[in-house]
Amino acid sequence: MLKFYWFIRNNVKKSQFFYYSFNFVQLKSQFILKKINFLLVACILFHSFSFAQTTCNLGFADIYPCNNYDLMSNVPISTLANTLGNPEGSDIWGWTDPLDGKEYAIMATTNSTAFVDISNPTSPVFLGRLDTQNGNTNYWRDVKVYNNYAFIVADNVGAHGMQVFDLTNLRTVSSPQTFTADTVFNDVGSCHNIVINESMGYAYLVGCNTFSGGPVFVDISNPLAPTGVGGYADKGYTHDAQVVTYNGPDTAYSGHEILIASNGAFSGTDKVVILDVTDKSNPVFIAEATYPNAGYAHQGWFTEDHRYFIMGDETDEQAFGMNSRTLVFDFLDLDNPILSSTYNGSSAAIDHNGYVKDDLFFLANYRAGMRVMDLSNVGAATNSLTEVGYFDTYPANNNTSFNGAWSIYPYFDSGNIIISDIERGLFVVRKSGTLNTEDYDLESAFTITPNPTHSNPKVESTNGYVINSLKVTNALGQCILTKNNIQVTEFVIPLNNLQKGMYFVTLNNAVTKKLLYN
Repeated sequence: MLKFYWFIRNNVKKSQFFYYSFNFVQLKSQFILKKINFLLVACILFHSFSFAQTTCNLGFADIYPCNNYDLMSNVPISTLANTLGNPEGSDIWGWTDPLDGKEYAIMATTNSTAFVDISNPTSPVFLGRLDTQNGNTNYWRDVKVYNNYAFIVADNVGAHGMQVFDLTNLRTVSSPQTFTADTVFNDVGSCHNIVINESMGYAYLVGCNTFSGGPVFVDISNPLAPTGVGGYADKGYTHDAQVVTYNGPDTAYSGHEILIASNGAFSGTDKVVILDVTDKSNPVFIAEATYPNAGYAHQGWFTEDHRYFIMGDETDEQAFGMNSRTLVFDFLDLDNPILSSTYNGSSAAIDHNGYVKDDLFFLANYRAGMRVMDLSNVGAATNSLTEVGYFDTYPANNNTSFNGAWSIYPYFDSGNIIISDIERGLFVVRKSGTLNTEDYDLESAFTITPNPTHSNPKVESTNGYVINSLKVTNALGQCILTKNNIQVTEFVIPLNNLQKGMYFVTLNNAVTKKLLYN
């Protein structure tokens, strides 16, 4: 994200602040009135830490505009971040544990990196956070994953370095923790971003205080002993990048490590730079491409076949008064990249990070939320992208401002998609109608009565289901009670001396029910 964002966010007029605050209060009040049939305490808690699935119906999932994507859950920034500075959300990535297939969201914030178990997408569990390395905070923190480790950098925070965290530590967490890094790579101080070529075991740090802001090459084949092996400075500052082991149409580069850099600049020299970084001691410049009405070349991603590169410019909406613009470059010949087409979205919201999965492009569109485009016609000169769905995490408006959806991770095999939102934290969504029908059967397979309760409630099964295991957690994901090998169809939950509040009962590791203890 752009460094002048700090100026914008810290120089907003007080009248605007009260205007936005008033609108938020109005919005929240409307939401509470909409849910007036619920107990007030349940309504407020549910809104701040949403667990139940909310389908997209008539263009809305709860208060969020949507099309073809359902809300699974939302974890607020107040849970994810610590209290240092001004807590806000930034980057996001995901990890699937190869041991058991459990899925985890890894969300960066201004002051820390949060870890959330989303294996049950309607009942996420906050596991804890890794705080900023040196106590300094800022808007830009980025994370990627390799070989069961998270690699984290931060920008404009001084001597932070690259934190390395062993994600297998999450397997045994029973209550939220404050984690420490397993090691820190200190050859850099602040960096804007990190990208990893997982097939080769190299990380590429960009926008750092070395190599003129160009990519820094780090061997992470041994994650606990990262080693700097060079860098590239000749083309100046790189804001973001992607590195692949190339398998595209230009066979002269098959099997090479190709780095595509988005080199943003405010001088009108924005460009996409293509490098061959196979030999870290001798990176080779291949080509570069420019485009009209450049504001700030921000970030891009290859199509699955490595033919097209889809890139966003972060300030063209502001600078030229256009709607969200996505640029499609044809990389048929890596030595001669050309701008193939441009796509304009339906609003003037600013485009940020975008990622390709199969034939879909998932775009974090700031105030317009997540936008999903079909790439079936990506090679066409016009109408190359077609919007096929969205989930808007910033319901107030789609204006041209730095709020809302920062980034998206669409790569979980389950179909869960995670979105990082600057103000509202972590969203888990998925394509409408894709939850397994067995999930719906299980949802109605168990009842808890009485609910609300001030005594020990009873779980009863229907349709012949047996209660095998039970876990009770509070709203922060802290485990209150665990029972295994139950093997009955009725079970009284021993909840003695609990504090009043909302709890969550997970049955057979498959379905979670809300329980209000009063």
